[in-house]
Amino acid sequence: MGYHAVLGADGAIGRATLEAIAAKGLDGKALKRADADAMDADALERVLKDADVVYHCVGLPYNSDLWTTGFPAISQALIAACETTGTRIVYLDNVYLYGPAPLPVPFDETTSRQPPSRKGAARKTAVEILMEAHRAGRVRATVGRAADFYGPGAVNSPFYISFLEHMLRGKRPQVAMPEGPLHTYAYTADIGRALVTLALDDAAYGEEFHLPVGPAVRVSDMAALFNEQLGTSHKVAHVPDVILRGLSLFKPLIREVHEMTYQYKSDYIMSDDKFRQRFPDFVPTSYRDGVAAMIRHFQS
Repeated sequence: MGYHAVLGADGAIGRATLEAIAAKGLDGKALKRADADAMDADALERVLKDADVVYHCVGLPYNSDLWTTGFPAISQALIAACETTGTRIVYLDNVYLYGPAPLPVPFDETTSRQPPSRKGAARKTAVEILMEAHRAGRVRATVGRAADFYGPGAVNSPFYISFLEHMLRGKRPQVAMPEGPLHTYAYTADIGRALVTLALDDAAYGEEFHLPVGPAVRVSDMAALFNEQLGTSHKVAHVPDVILRGLSLFKPLIREVHEMTYQYKSDYIMSDDKFRQRFPDFVPTSYRDGVAAMIRHFQS
């Protein structure tokens, strides 16, 4: 039996996936950029030649231009390499491909795919390339689609950037999200466990699944859990949309974030029913336990 390789092993989800592989008693191998460029089919073929499964957990800088070329290129390279090596692909995706906004409440795997952002269009193209290769019999692939996530090491989480990051310095957490709408979030370790669960289920290949999320909550509900764990009483500072729009004229990263704010303007609730029905024994981590683990990680 070959090993389970994790592309993007230095990210929060890559690390969580490696931990989940080890917990199953399987042989895991971390693949970072130094080991292979994920857009180079020949390099991937060399590092995957004895792998049973490869998990795509690669992140790219938050830039629409990079995503437009990068994620489809990764799909093409993975397909070319795995067609030769026979390695199965477990592809971590996000929910940006759905649209137009606002999405139905809740949205599921059958929701319309007319993304209202360039980053969403890039993710849609990348996953279509992959699943078309599966249907053509070139590779075996399954997709696990994650909601916004939080947890140990999740430095790109909406609950780290200017949020926990601020709270650990005694400052108010700051978010671009308004208070009212409900949102679902995923815990990094649950995403890792769920990806391995898919990898080990032969019937999951050819399918796309929403990975488990917690209940729909408001920003203030999450802030209360962070305050509870930290023994603080910080109120959340909400950055108005008009200010974000103004900042986006001068700051490229803010512009990239502002493109995605449609996700927070109305209830944005992801259904994970398909995964839960297929894997009824999978128990997601509670928000309280997940927040506690995230805080411990960043405090240490």
